[in-house]
Amino acid sequence: GHVVGQYESLDRALSGLEHLICCSVKANGNLGLVRAMANAGAGFDVVSGGELYRVVRAGGDPRRCVFAGVGKSREEIEYGLRLGIYSFNVESEPELRRIAAVARGMGRRAPIAIRVNPGVDPETHHYISTGKHTSKFGISIGRALEVYREAEGLAGIEIRGVQMHIGSQITKLGPFVLAIEKIAPLVERVRKLAPATLRFVDVGGGLGIRYRY
Repeated sequence: GHVVGQYESLDRALSGLEHLICCSVKANGNLGLVRAMANAGAGFDVVSGGELYRVVRAGGDPRRCVFAGVGKSREEIEYGLRLGIYSFNVESEPELRRIAAVARGMGRRAPIAIRVNPGVDPETHHYISTGKHTSKFGISIGRALEVYREAEGLAGIEIRGVQMHIGSQITKLGPFVLAIEKIAPLVERVRKLAPATLRFVDVGGGLGIRYRY
């Protein structure tokens, strides 16, 4: 009840925007919780084929799922494509090419968003900061447009979004605002690159848990 209530509060806060809130299955894959979140209207963030299977088993809609995480296997990519997931979050250039090759082999185009590292300090613990220039995750904001141009030229790829994730347990909104401001010019350039398919900007998760009331 509490988790669903938190989701509904965030959903109401975003009511003026077209949006999709994705629940992290990695954080808690309990089938009862996944089912409750699906019934509340949530989408899901999965990082493996097993997690995607759990969502489907619990009655979640794969078309409202984003497939994140590093090291996606060929089988997992094929599974996501067969189920019609909303988007793959691409973590690296080799992964982009691998997804393109798998999709091409299936006669499909894989919907993707490239994870862009905006170079922002999320003001959280250094072990869970992922958006700074030194982060090993994602593509640096300076190279992102070049990688998007490569993606646009790949037969098995459909550019669907721009994605970022700056860290976890973030208790201030300032870092999100700064990251969005930094990424906005890139979004406009990608919009011109793929105007027919670009649908979303994913600002990532990481909203901190409220331990005291």
